[in-house]
Amino acid sequence: MKTTSYAALALVCALGAAGCTSRKPADVTPDVHWQGVNLPADSTGTRHYRSTFTVTGDLRGVTRLAFNQFKRKMEVVNPADTLVELLPGYFAIGSTRFDNATGTDTIVFDLLVNGSLAGVSHTPTAAHLVKADGSTIAVNFSRKPLSDCEGSYETMPSGEEIYAFNESIRPHSARGVYDIIPSFKQVSLTGGTSTVNLADVKYEEPADANADNIYTITVAGDKMTVRAPRSMWAALRARIAHNFGNGTVELPDVIINDGPSMPYRGIMVDIVRNYRTPEEINRIVDLMAVYGLNKLHFHVADDEGWRMEIPALPELTEASSRRGYPLTDADSYLPQMYFGDGDPLSSSNSGNGYFSVEDYIALVRHANELGIEVIPEIESPGHARAAVHAMNIRAAAGHPEWLLREPGDTSVYTSAQALHDNVMNPALEGPYMLIDSVADALADMHKRAGVPLRVIHIGGDEVPSGAWSGSNAVRELMARENLANESEVHDYFVRRVNDILARKGIKMSGWQEIALDRPGEFNEEVIPNTYSVNCWTQHGGCEDNVLSRVARAGFPAVLSNVDYLYFDQAYSPHPDEPGLSWGGYTDEFTALHAYPARLCGKGLENVIGLSAQLFAETFGTDADLERMLVPKILGLAERAWNSDSTYTDRAFNAVLTDEIPKWEAAGFAYHVRQPGIHRVDPTHFTVNSPYAGNVVIRYTLDGTRPDENSPVAKPGEPVAFGDASQIKAILWLNSHPSHVTILKLK
Repeated sequence: MKTTSYAALALVCALGAAGCTSRKPADVTPDVHWQGVNLPADSTGTRHYRSTFTVTGDLRGVTRLAFNQFKRKMEVVNPADTLVELLPGYFAIGSTRFDNATGTDTIVFDLLVNGSLAGVSHTPTAAHLVKADGSTIAVNFSRKPLSDCEGSYETMPSGEEIYAFNESIRPHSARGVYDIIPSFKQVSLTGGTSTVNLADVKYEEPADANADNIYTITVAGDKMTVRAPRSMWAALRARIAHNFGNGTVELPDVIINDGPSMPYRGIMVDIVRNYRTPEEINRIVDLMAVYGLNKLHFHVADDEGWRMEIPALPELTEASSRRGYPLTDADSYLPQMYFGDGDPLSSSNSGNGYFSVEDYIALVRHANELGIEVIPEIESPGHARAAVHAMNIRAAAGHPEWLLREPGDTSVYTSAQALHDNVMNPALEGPYMLIDSVADALADMHKRAGVPLRVIHIGGDEVPSGAWSGSNAVRELMARENLANESEVHDYFVRRVNDILARKGIKMSGWQEIALDRPGEFNEEVIPNTYSVNCWTQHGGCEDNVLSRVARAGFPAVLSNVDYLYFDQAYSPHPDEPGLSWGGYTDEFTALHAYPARLCGKGLENVIGLSAQLFAETFGTDADLERMLVPKILGLAERAWNSDSTYTDRAFNAVLTDEIPKWEAAGFAYHVRQPGIHRVDPTHFTVNSPYAGNVVIRYTLDGTRPDENSPVAKPGEPVAFGDASQIKAILWLNSHPSHVTILKLK
């Protein structure tokens, strides 16, 4: 086969051809800087903002500026420019102004965008340039902070609001030595003190061999003894080392009786939308272990990519684990999304990558050693664009039986992510062949890891209305199986997948759509082989919320609600906070308040646990992900281990503050809360911190952003502000800065 196009080269390189390198031009990297400004509402009340890209460098041969941004209606301002949507969330600006490039160039592109600048994650996230031959040029992409952009203060919490909240959570005293997260259920001090060598903790089997998840820690006679099921020992050892150290320490003599309230204590990590390496996922597993979490819900297949090697179906990773700028013949990779530089061959691009068989086996082993079960998720029948794309390539190579969508299907639909081609067709055999083959591959990997595969999460969520309305095959299926509507077609798919898994001895998990308000005969068939159901929408009232309805039907329900436990939601409405906000805002205290009993009512006995979700649209780097997880993971851990009230917010924050040096030592990025600013009298202000201990708060009075050279304001000490119209402050915790706090004075 002749391989002259960049697309074809990508496929050859993806297959491992020797000598393959990215075809990036060797020029000096150009710069692309973005900034925006909110505009006044027009006569109809419609809001717009101006989105400006300044492109600087050698632009000879360039024909387009491509960029990623959540889909919004927009138009170019300059008539010399054109704008095209390559895919929802992926756009390109062409311009005759590129024709005049001389080698030292600056071109400014202005767009008028519907809406307002509310949060940084809705601004452009990545950009690259495109040459006439379709090759791409990486750029140095930067954005002006939204808090420095005109008109962006509308959603920002005021300095006074933050000051009041900081006062409500600021620790008044140090935590006790046995105050940890998740907290122990029963701590009985017995008097006296022991000097304990924590490198020599004594382990004992429980007296009751059938005891499950119940353990005792005793400190006495200069020894620490742990009596626990063998399956808990490695995770408990990690928790002891995390909280008390590995050396010799003095501890009060104590008897601790403890165990988790919930059997399912999980985190869903999405490596599809932006890829994360095995090294990073293993670091997250380590963090889960020290906080008593035991389920890694591993999201490896979705619309935007396929991240798990399946040897029998190499197209899944060859064609759908890479993303880049699309050409007319670009069938060998997916379009660029979210972050990246348009190069499907780049190893530093979060659009590219997958777990090899050996990577996954190693992850399963490592997690199992720490008492954590890995639950792989293969999204179906919706959220399946990457699988559809890969199987199209397989079909074109002479295997049409593997198609996931019917040729000639005229169905018209729009998914939650604005896609129109991402749903498997339940009337074809291809989807079931795919799931059967993937399940066999996963089971084999688990067998090689020495950890049997107990469950596969099948997704099942967000199938858009009309997904099969134009399918002749589905119409025939409905007539043959007496199915009344698309909801029953979805049920048919879930039942068939459940049967495939059940025959292999594998249980099924899914999102709430596989269980919510289903008919009785469906429930009778599916519930016996259902491992868990993630209930994800906002909780609503006690009796009518989704968690209650799923649990009352008899399904094992997992509290996963967006308004408590979607960790990809922004910490606050501050415009510089990354993350989404369609379900509200989620911080460590929101997660702490995710009480299952208060959300469920009847059916509580079928609520088996809590799961936080880390969907990765806004995570371009490991540090981005870690800042969204830490410290939110503490609220999840406390509530999953203890389903009823434990710490107050203030006491919880005291324990959280003591965790910070441990994150520093382990090299984790973490989120830092803002300082508060309070006007104490007509001429003075003061600041405060949400943390106990040493912090540095710097401020400015001239409207500029504080930096390391700005003056320091000490919490509680008045500072004169003169004739300033606003105060800006940033808190530094170690080397980690907060977002800017602003208090307007005039």
